[in-house]
Amino acid sequence: MGTLIYGAGARYEFDDRVLSHLKIAVTTKLRMHEGFLVSWAQPPERGSGRVSLWLSPAIPVQYVFEATKPPTLNREWLEAMMLSATSSRGLIVMAEDEVAEYLQRGE
Repeated sequence: MGTLIYGAGARYEFDDRVLSHLKIAVTTKLRMHEGFLVSWAQPPERGSGRVSLWLSPAIPVQYVFEATKPPTLNREWLEAMMLSATSSRGLIVMAEDEVAEYLQRGE
């Protein structure tokens, strides 16, 4: 499990593969000096529900990975995350198996 550390130390755990894709999508938006919303579903073992986090270029973000070697990136997954980031809902952290459906809907 990797960890996204935001601001003064708020920690959010993600699978390393998910976090690798999230890192690229978030960094791309922050490089353009854009603030935006990131949302994800909490798994049942963490209490279920959803988390939404406002990301701003003025607030530090850190990515800590468990694995030493980065995974191969899925371009469609990145495309879906980037597409969602430009929507009014903000960047949706989706599972890799949800990508085709999301791109098909064209949200």
